[in-house]
Amino acid sequence: MNLARALGSVGGLTLASRILGLVRDSLFARYVGASFASDAFLVAFRLPNMFRALFAEGAFSAAFIPMFNKKVGDKSGGGLPDGIAFAQDVLSVLLPILIVMTVILEVFAWPVTLALSGKFHGVSHDQFAFAVLLSRFTIPYLMLISLVSLLGSILNSLQKFWVNAAAPILLNVTLIVALLAFHNHDPFVTARNQAIAVSVSGLLQLIWLYASCRANGVSIRPRLPRLNDDVKRLLALIWPAAAGAGAVQINLVVSTALAASLLDHGSVTYIYMADRVNQLPLGLIGIGLGTVLLPLISRQLGAGEDAAAMETQNRGMELALLLTLPATVALVLCGGPIVAALFEHGKFDAVDTVNTAQALAAFSVGLPSYILVKVLTPGFYARADTRTPVRYATISMGVNLALNLVLILPLKHMGPPLATALASTVNTALLYRSLRKRGHFAPDARLRRRAWRLALAALAMGLILWLLQGLLTPYTHGSWAVRTGAMLVLVAAGGLVYAIGTFVLGAFTRADLAFLRRRRA
Repeated sequence: MNLARALGSVGGLTLASRILGLVRDSLFARYVGASFASDAFLVAFRLPNMFRALFAEGAFSAAFIPMFNKKVGDKSGGGLPDGIAFAQDVLSVLLPILIVMTVILEVFAWPVTLALSGKFHGVSHDQFAFAVLLSRFTIPYLMLISLVSLLGSILNSLQKFWVNAAAPILLNVTLIVALLAFHNHDPFVTARNQAIAVSVSGLLQLIWLYASCRANGVSIRPRLPRLNDDVKRLLALIWPAAAGAGAVQINLVVSTALAASLLDHGSVTYIYMADRVNQLPLGLIGIGLGTVLLPLISRQLGAGEDAAAMETQNRGMELALLLTLPATVALVLCGGPIVAALFEHGKFDAVDTVNTAQALAAFSVGLPSYILVKVLTPGFYARADTRTPVRYATISMGVNLALNLVLILPLKHMGPPLATALASTVNTALLYRSLRKRGHFAPDARLRRRAWRLALAALAMGLILWLLQGLLTPYTHGSWAVRTGAMLVLVAAGGLVYAIGTFVLGAFTRADLAFLRRRRA
């Protein structure tokens, strides 16, 4: 399989989803504004998003995909039919649990909303009742997105990555259509329609994934629950993976809370804006690689192809470095013009740009480790080991808290981002050491030969961008067309220098280019 090609399809669809998300947020601000109505919707939307992050996305896929691929790849078994039978067993147990959970959350929507919002500040009984109503509209999304996760994991295992990667686009498109077609002069009505649209988008995603499974020869339907050994093992694996995702969420909460309580006003905004920029390469590269590597490695291990799995992980790390190192250098050295072009207008002034660029540089130091975690953890998940990554994530959470307390006062708004970056580096080092110690990963000669060349090419690119940014900075304060043009010139110049550097230094060869051309043909 062409790993770069698969990553390109997933990353491209993730980029499309992110762009549509920006459009959605812009329209939401236009029609709802910053009001209690918008706060109520965002709180109602927080629970589905949190549940998706903790369970439906990473935890379920990490536990299900290796087990499914082991069934499919077992040469002494029934292949794909065995995998489908396992998926049906999982669905038969998962669906009743989700239905009961949804009913419970609907009944207790009031205390749930209270826990997420603290009852807001200074709102009336009727206003809080409105927030509870919105929560009740969004709660069904939890059940729907969990079923989507099951079907998407099957398609990822069959290497139909783009189908699952396209599903979040339906969420953004549905919310955009609801905003355009059903907005109202009363922001409370528009917020209510958005809450309804959330669950509608979950249903559309479920239909999309189910139809795609049918088109690829996979048809599963609910039956009487059977809590067999395989399902019990799956449930036992899910909770540690969910706990690992929870540790990441807690890291973000701790950093933000400390910044809000100890730093000057505006510091939380600097950190948030910097994180949004830093998340772009992380989302496009890290999520894409994690999505592609886990099913491929688990399939290879299930088929007894340990050497092929090692080769896949080496190429995954090489691809991560190829794409991440230039992004890291660019964000550290050229954060000023990037932040200015994106945010510096209206009440966001030049001082805000400088502070946000500093926070961005601190975040970006850890960008390689953020993404390498996505490359290394499939080596554990594919072997049904979800506990070790959780243990290391918990350690990194403790490191993050300690470094926050040490760095936040002397470095101010740079302290929390730098603490997060260093904690992620610790996590990466622990994962890498454990895989090496177990004999599950070792850098091959090609990776060792190319890694330092990629780093040198990225530094050369950074030098050119450093010299160019002074010329381009004046154009980052003009109209949106001028700002966009300046960013395109900066990206094009950096990309050209980096491409030339990789060829000159031998990090990327003509043979690689010819191989990609053959695969494209």
